[in-house]
Amino acid sequence: MATSPGMGRSSLRGRSLIAGQPSADTSTPIRSANPLTGGFNDFSGYAASSGEVADAARRAMQAFRVRPTEQQRAAILEGAAQRIADLGDELIAVVRAETALPPARIAGERDRTVNQLRMFASLARDESWVEAVRAPGDPQRKPQPRPDLRRMLRPIGPVAVFGASNFPLAFSVAGGDTASALAAGCSVVVKGHSAHPMTGELVAQAVAAAVCEAGVDPGCFSFLHAGGARDIEVGIELVRSPDIRAVGFTGSPRGGRRLMEEAARRDEPIPVFAEMGSLNPIVVLPSALRENPAALAQSIAASVTNSAGQMCTCPGLVCVIESVQAEEFARELRAAIRAAGTHVMLTAQIRANYLARLAEIRAAPGIRETAAPLDSSQPNKTGPVAPTVLFEAPAERLSPASTLSDECFGPATVLVRCRDMDELLAVVDRMPGSLAASVFAADAEDRDARGLLDALAERAGRVILNGAPTGVEVSPAMVHSGPFPACSRPDSSAVGVLAIRRWCRPVCYQNVPEAWLPAQLR
Repeated sequence: MATSPGMGRSSLRGRSLIAGQPSADTSTPIRSANPLTGGFNDFSGYAASSGEVADAARRAMQAFRVRPTEQQRAAILEGAAQRIADLGDELIAVVRAETALPPARIAGERDRTVNQLRMFASLARDESWVEAVRAPGDPQRKPQPRPDLRRMLRPIGPVAVFGASNFPLAFSVAGGDTASALAAGCSVVVKGHSAHPMTGELVAQAVAAAVCEAGVDPGCFSFLHAGGARDIEVGIELVRSPDIRAVGFTGSPRGGRRLMEEAARRDEPIPVFAEMGSLNPIVVLPSALRENPAALAQSIAASVTNSAGQMCTCPGLVCVIESVQAEEFARELRAAIRAAGTHVMLTAQIRANYLARLAEIRAAPGIRETAAPLDSSQPNKTGPVAPTVLFEAPAERLSPASTLSDECFGPATVLVRCRDMDELLAVVDRMPGSLAASVFAADAEDRDARGLLDALAERAGRVILNGAPTGVEVSPAMVHSGPFPACSRPDSSAVGVLAIRRWCRPVCYQNVPEAWLPAQLR
């Protein structure tokens, strides 16, 4: 297989990795698009066939039934982390060729990926996450003896992980879903994202090599190429497989809903942990505008345009209460958004979806566009370039049925103008579920700020004071989730050690002899 000159991708073969072995089916070719040029990278690959999907799931179940020890699971995660780190500039070059993300952003995401793999390795060794509970029996209790009860979390089974378009490393092949599932003792089958097959295969090779070195059944990790005519089918077949017991997904609401429906239609329905659309509202209180509204506007604009607005935590709504200072803030926000110009988006399809979404918002009554966009009628010759856009709307235009309640995935946001605090609280009450929500207030004793944090906590999985919603720290305390449509399961988290719970179920052992119990319950 040909590779781009000077990039050192000689290990890429364009094949899926099923239980450590490259696939053989070449019936569905796939390509790797380069958003920087509008063309294609020098890569030839093949999407997994139906038989290969079934084989990967079957091998995953076989490996699950002879689960690796906690030490072996930790070794897999640490080995994968080191191999990904060792890819160095080669990995950054490949990711940039497939995403157009800046090198500094890619390097930061690579380091985050490595760190979260190591975090879950430590968790696998510690095993406190099993939440062991012991309730000793009492044979003398009257009128009936009390049984001996012991409870713990156990891995649920093979997990299907879907790579994300906007995080080619941290939420993809070796991202948080894969790391947490492997740490729990689940096998993993990854459906690679069609937007970055080279990146996916490189990282999959690192994980597969770590599995081999740990000396465990190679079926505990497989990677399936997807794209072309098989892009959707690979994922659907994976979810339908009777050997798959749970699904991790990061992507669009439409994609997440489709997987949820497929999982529910199975003879044995399975959980789908889907991270989908999120507005991530920002509320700017009057006290925050007294000193430097220009600096605040710049900070919020930077969050809106972070990674071309293609982060799951970019703010889609900015709410203010009408005042002289609020008008000054609006002028500064318009200027900052205009100055942001245009951006190269991850894929041509994401750009097309973004432009279509902008058209929907423009057509809604009572909404003004206050930053001039790129003329979308012009042909795109050099890649998926898209504009930064600011809309403004009165508070009454935001309702559950309004188009403003849906995410606009890209560098755009809506400034919502409220007459007073009562109207602002009413807007918050009508907001859909989000991953994150921010309140800006200069006075630490601002009662309105404290009340808003409580109100937003009902709408988001993470609430922030005086900070933008972008930027998700990998920490034991982090929650990356939220009420629907942000996530299908708001009781979970896709980031932090809490993520491991998604791939487990509680099991109670009653009157089981000590020697027969799992080690954590003895």
